[in-house]
Amino acid sequence: MKIEVLGTGCPNCSALADAVKASADRLGIEYELSKVTDIVKITDYGVMMTPALVIDGNVRLSGRTAGEPELTKIIEAAQAESS
Repeated sequence: MKIEVLGTGCPNCSALADAVKASADRLGIEYELSKVTDIVKITDYGVMMTPALVIDGNVRLSGRTAGEPELTKIIEAAQAESS
């Protein structure tokens, strides 16, 4: 699973990345987490507000952070869709 956190490096972007990592680790899934800070790449996804979460090329969350319970549900849903 490819997980990307889009954002310019603000505290909210870092918090989202940390929470995503914790959720994915707790689920025990194999994943690759990267942070995308290039504004052109961010807008290529159609994202106008950061932070944003992209899983396997699909924007799952934009313009806000989320806690681990919500992120766990988002990751599980993405995993089910890819199966």
